[in-house]
Amino acid sequence: MLTTKKEIKQNLKEWKKIEKETKEFDFTGDIILNNVSYTYSKKTPFEFKALDFATVTIKDHKITCVIGTTGSGKSTIIQLTNGLLLTETGETIIGNYKIPAGTRKIKDVKRLRKEVGLVFQFPEYQLFQDTIEKDIAFGPIHLGENKADALKKVPGLLELVQLPVDYISRSPFELSGGQKRRVAIAGIIAMDGKTLVLDEPTGGLDPKGEEDFLNLFIHLNKEQNKRIIMVTHNMDHVLKSADEVIVMHEGKVIEVGSPFEIFSNQQLLTSIQIEPPKVYKLLYSLKAKGIDLLDKKIRTIEEFAKEFKNYKKGK
Repeated sequence: MLTTKKEIKQNLKEWKKIEKETKEFDFTGDIILNNVSYTYSKKTPFEFKALDFATVTIKDHKITCVIGTTGSGKSTIIQLTNGLLLTETGETIIGNYKIPAGTRKIKDVKRLRKEVGLVFQFPEYQLFQDTIEKDIAFGPIHLGENKADALKKVPGLLELVQLPVDYISRSPFELSGGQKRRVAIAGIIAMDGKTLVLDEPTGGLDPKGEEDFLNLFIHLNKEQNKRIIMVTHNMDHVLKSADEVIVMHEGKVIEVGSPFEIFSNQQLLTSIQIEPPKVYKLLYSLKAKGIDLLDKKIRTIEEFAKEFKNYKKGK
């Protein structure tokens, strides 16, 4: 308890310093994970080093996919981006905002998690309100947005995730699994942050649901200029959407490049047991027969057909 004017004055000085620092934070710019490490179940028989001095830059305004086998560290590394996990070494940098190793209390954590929204593998399990409207608006209201303004945005968000607007007063627990996931993702988008981080966002969905969500993430990037960071095991999704791919193996970042650079490297994918996209399986087969199209930027079967036709013409 403060008992003297000197103590009160010192406390006010510290508070003003913290207030000034948080106002100056700018989350615009690259996310840099510099020599980051993380160990689960430390000092127990189950100790596992998920990240081992990994370093990578995740560019602003891009769609970046993180790939690797189970246990490679891909889900762990994305949880450093909004302070859900804290690195044991190095530092996490988002714009001019830094979280160095050894940090015990994150400054302005609400604003950080507004700007960098993390969607877990099954976000529908996080729904808890009695109506869809309340669930979608919960995040913005919790972070300080005016309640009326937050509720006003809900119909547009339902349209964005392709749910009927008249669902607004329904219970989220009456919906199918795919519909619940749409509500959960709408709640993250509602916070209007600059970055959306997604951990296996299409897991367990049917092909139509997968395609709808992938198109939504591409729309958010291209039309709303949001950075998308996505962990996925589906290499066809990576090929369709990614501007850049981060390849992880045994807690380290072993390669970064465009999807064309990564998937044309058959030796790399074989060495870490990653199944290539379907189009690249075809390209590998053709190369083995003397037709090399791996230097072409091919995302779809239609683009493949065009390049193959050009190859035959030029032969």
